[in-house]
Amino acid sequence: MLCVSISEPSVNKILNLINKSEIAEVRLDLMDLSDRDIEKVFSGEGKIIATCRAGKFSDEERKIKLKKAIESGASYVDIEMDAPDAFKTELVSSARKHNCKVILSYHNFIGTPPTDELNKMVDASFAQGADIAKVACLANSESDSLRILSLYANRKNLVALGMGAHGRITRVASLRMGAPFSYVSISPAKETAPGQITSKQMTKVLKGLTK
Repeated sequence: MLCVSISEPSVNKILNLINKSEIAEVRLDLMDLSDRDIEKVFSGEGKIIATCRAGKFSDEERKIKLKKAIESGASYVDIEMDAPDAFKTELVSSARKHNCKVILSYHNFIGTPPTDELNKMVDASFAQGADIAKVACLANSESDSLRILSLYANRKNLVALGMGAHGRITRVASLRMGAPFSYVSISPAKETAPGQITSKQMTKVLKGLTK
């Protein structure tokens, strides 16, 4: 499946994109949605991931937004592995009560750690309650991308990808190696992560691989 990452400010645009997607990620940290807006977005049809990265909002504000999304019907909630333990515990508990699956995600915007460190992070994700573990690291070389993809050898319920130009191949290959979905953007100007491929580009590549 292709997961469209959405950062549109308009609720109507968000809903329109969700309706056109197999699965969508709503980046609450890249928009200013009220509680009522969040309820409207996440109570509709379709599979939706609620994500609110650190930076724009305080941890308390992020927690409130994510809990509102969970309570409104989010299919998944994405929580950073480096978030405070109390933050993670409260959101995982809320997700369990509302039939919302948990994605615990690890991001490294500098480089790709050794394989043993990556495996430890994946193990820690599942130990802390993840239904899906996500690993996203900046790939500075082809060997970095290969190291990321090696995580799929003995793993299920994993989304492992490389960010940046060298990591683009992982976004395609991951779907062939068992990832439940891969993140794509609406257009080149709407990337929510370095090296993200557009939905049209990814669809074209995948069709070419099946010929």
